[in-house]
Amino acid sequence: MSTGHPSPAPLPPADCLVTGATGLVGNNLVRRLLELGRSVRVLVRPRRNGTDISLAGLPVTQVTGTLEDETALEQATAGVSLVVHAAAMVHCGWRHRDEMQRVNVEGTSRLAQATRRSGARFLQVSSVDALGLRADGQPADEETPPGGMVECPYVVTKRDAEAAVLAEVDRGLDAVIVNPVYMIGPWDWKPSSGRMLLEVGSGKGLLAPPGANDFVDVRDVVSGIEAAIERGQTGRRYILGGHALSYLEAWQVFAEVTGRRPPLGTAPPAAVRVAGWFGDLAGMVLKREPPVNSAAASMSMLPHNFSCQRAIDELGYQFRPFEATATDAWAWFCDHGYARSHGERYTQQASCHTSCSSKTRAISPSASGTT
Repeated sequence: MSTGHPSPAPLPPADCLVTGATGLVGNNLVRRLLELGRSVRVLVRPRRNGTDISLAGLPVTQVTGTLEDETALEQATAGVSLVVHAAAMVHCGWRHRDEMQRVNVEGTSRLAQATRRSGARFLQVSSVDALGLRADGQPADEETPPGGMVECPYVVTKRDAEAAVLAEVDRGLDAVIVNPVYMIGPWDWKPSSGRMLLEVGSGKGLLAPPGANDFVDVRDVVSGIEAAIERGQTGRRYILGGHALSYLEAWQVFAEVTGRRPPLGTAPPAAVRVAGWFGDLAGMVLKREPPVNSAAASMSMLPHNFSCQRAIDELGYQFRPFEATATDAWAWFCDHGYARSHGERYTQQASCHTSCSSKTRAISPSASGTT
């Protein structure tokens, strides 16, 4: 829909547009594109208050608008040869279905349409949560049919967002989809999936969730995105995977690199379910859904593992040792004031959030990293 704003002034030339540039994937990708000498535009939402430092000092052109603003999307995509769509609303729970539908599905569809009209290549940063899991517990792949996931709004809307992109491919859009697994690494300003590392580093990781996940360095995901831009086949998905670990194994690594005692063990599944139910009850009372809820609890018990063989074979995808990833991520958080080397509970910087007050966050057992 159009917002009815006056015609915007022409933008400086650029060959790339990145949405979600303040998020974990988007911010790392913008920095990498600039290293490669590419000129970059970013689509950023209007801010009511506070200061966002994630793009400070970067030579990018900012286009203020939302994925509902067709005028801003037409302006942002004009003249570029590449659009990377890394923006999404991420919430592992049962609420916000309508908002996620507007942002994740309808917004993606609008951006894909604008990109098709501009003639640029489109890369959708999706998630393995949009795929299915195998009933036999073996790693799923790009062709595994839907099933086995918790059908919460995030999972459903990420799947529908992919369908919206593929519908535009049928109309002539040159698009590739990548499906990253759980990512950690530097430039996690919010922070997003790095909260798990921060909480273990703060001494809160006594009992790990009972499930498993694939863990990868966000910088390796960015390298995979580079390769998909260059060599990915139109209309094809590529899982950008990593190390298949139980949460207990991952938390043991987190404890080692942060200097904390390792977790005592794995939380009993029954206790995780009860915690999720209590979270749902608390959400009803508080009128807002907490990070621990029955959807997140169920996700944390899944064998959430995927094969990235297609990306290895077709894109030359590689990923570094997990210990190196965790070490670098922890060093970045310490260097930027989110944590201290002796493991005090982190407090988010006020300058990185839209509010003026610092906030602490609880562990969210969601199954995949955010974009």
